[in-house]
Amino acid sequence: MSDIEPYGPVPTAQQLAWQRMEINMFCHFGPNTFSGAEWGDGTEAEDLFNPHKLNCNQWVDVAEAAGMKGIILTAKHHDGFCLWPSQQSSHTIAQSSWNEGNGDVLREFTDACRGRVKAGVYISPWDRNHPAYGSDTYNDVFINTLREVHTTYGPFFEQWFDGACGEGPNGKKQHYNWPLFMQTMNELNPSAILFSDIGPGCRWVGNEEGRAGETCWGTLNTEGATPSDNKPAPEELTTGHQGGSQWVPAEVDVSIRPGWFWHPDEHPKSVEELMEIYFNSVGRNGLLLLNVPPDTNGRICAEDSLRLVEFRRERDRIFSNDVTHGGHAHGNHLRGHQADNVLDTAYHTYWAASGANDTLHIGMPDANAFDIIMLQEYIPLGQRVASFHIDCWQPCLKDGAWQVGWVTVARGTTIGYKRLLRIPTVISPRLRIVFDSTLAAPIINRIALFNSKAK
Repeated sequence: MSDIEPYGPVPTAQQLAWQRMEINMFCHFGPNTFSGAEWGDGTEAEDLFNPHKLNCNQWVDVAEAAGMKGIILTAKHHDGFCLWPSQQSSHTIAQSSWNEGNGDVLREFTDACRGRVKAGVYISPWDRNHPAYGSDTYNDVFINTLREVHTTYGPFFEQWFDGACGEGPNGKKQHYNWPLFMQTMNELNPSAILFSDIGPGCRWVGNEEGRAGETCWGTLNTEGATPSDNKPAPEELTTGHQGGSQWVPAEVDVSIRPGWFWHPDEHPKSVEELMEIYFNSVGRNGLLLLNVPPDTNGRICAEDSLRLVEFRRERDRIFSNDVTHGGHAHGNHLRGHQADNVLDTAYHTYWAASGANDTLHIGMPDANAFDIIMLQEYIPLGQRVASFHIDCWQPCLKDGAWQVGWVTVARGTTIGYKRLLRIPTVISPRLRIVFDSTLAAPIINRIALFNSKAK
């Protein structure tokens, strides 16, 4: 337990562990994989679903090779088709001829994940097949579906609630009982991260482009809001709320391909595009949920698998060599929380500034080249920094003459769990982080410098 009082809302132990996962895999899989649709209408024949070479262990192999710590499976998308033999629906794999009606994708998925990566589940409340959709009865059906999945297949590290809401086969729109859904989940699995537009475990980032805001608070005002029809505007979800009442960090969901489900004529994003997404998600205080859809065989295709390995290799190349190694940090600090703590890799050590606008200095034995600056706040004690700038000690032209002095190379607003700043290459032995605006005295647990151009 820290000797410093936290500021404002802070993450639970589960939220902190979730954020430290950094990148997880999403698997959109179902009838749409075979029909070519993105949103099925619920009338698809059950026999359409036929992944004759299903291998969930291969999914996990790919996730591990890509450096991912968890996988979330779309066990029920908007079409209502259940990837397990649900007793709450007549539109499931039990009605298909795949494995003679005895198949269970959700079971194979959870078995494959066990002991290797964490398993999460997506269960859409929108159901375009169920005849009760649009009535109070359907809320009971959905509650029973949650109970069935989490008691039979759990525990899951994350429950994904899509906020989509439309008409059912009866032409009626459902009024979801969100308080009851969340209460049920807290009874079934109080440790699960609950995703929705407004959390409470994590929030939608407001877009599907792989982009958190350059300003991205882990806090959000959720009073009076609901996940589907009364949520903050997308741009508010992208940035969060400074001084928000609840800790609801941003989850950045994006697909490796143009679509969410596998389509034979689509191809994965390039390594350069994936790195841009990484900097704009993990590097802006978010968690990246990267969709990698299995194909009609029931496997992640070789093209996507190779791209993920290349993406992992590029991250390892860039972030394996911190050029602050051998350096020292100094700045005013509270007892026992000295500045040098920011240069180690232990998560629970940190520099605790003695004042709201203290400056942190980093000195290195030699003038090193770098073009990426990583900053991390110790979020168990709250998110505190609202704006900062970074100066490097280097030659500069002043009043028509060259001299050595402080030159500002970067400016930013929020830091949070992790902030990655890309700058033109600098060669310097010293830098300083100046905290221009803070909600409370900064607490920083890591600063690192990297050179993306190093071989």
